[in-house]
Amino acid sequence: MNYLTRICFIIACLVALPSVAQWVWVDHDGRKVFSDRAPPLDVPDKDILKRHGATRLNTDSQVTGNTEVSLPQPAVSKPLGLDPKLAERKAKADQAEAAKRQAEDAKVAQAKAENCARIKLAQVSLQSGSRISRMNLQGEKEFMTDAERSAELTRINNIMASDCR
Repeated sequence: MNYLTRICFIIACLVALPSVAQWVWVDHDGRKVFSDRAPPLDVPDKDILKRHGATRLNTDSQVTGNTEVSLPQPAVSKPLGLDPKLAERKAKADQAEAAKRQAEDAKVAQAKAENCARIKLAQVSLQSGSRISRMNLQGEKEFMTDAERSAELTRINNIMASDCR
């Protein structure tokens, strides 16, 4: 039983080894930071106490005899290049969005043209001088007075000036 306990303890220790902090550095507040990830880029090399895979602390290199042994430097991620497939998909999505926007603009332009045509017909009707009738809320027929006609004609002219160019 004692032998089995020792083996389980050794296995548990070996399993826990990768979780031990592999980087140690001093942050800007002077506190030691232990992490399994590289320090941020704003931490100077002199403040990095332990690097991933390194066994010595507080040295960037060690001189032994005539040869110099350097500790591994932190991995610096290279700038990401453009993925051609991703760029192609983005270009297609942009084209689809532009086509959709163009179709909506065409639809709005068509509706605006139809509204302008209706406004022009209403203007011609008001300028003709013939009697124009409306239905009131009770369903009775009412004729427009000259004041109502001129107010409506002014409103129509303002709409034409702003929307129908």
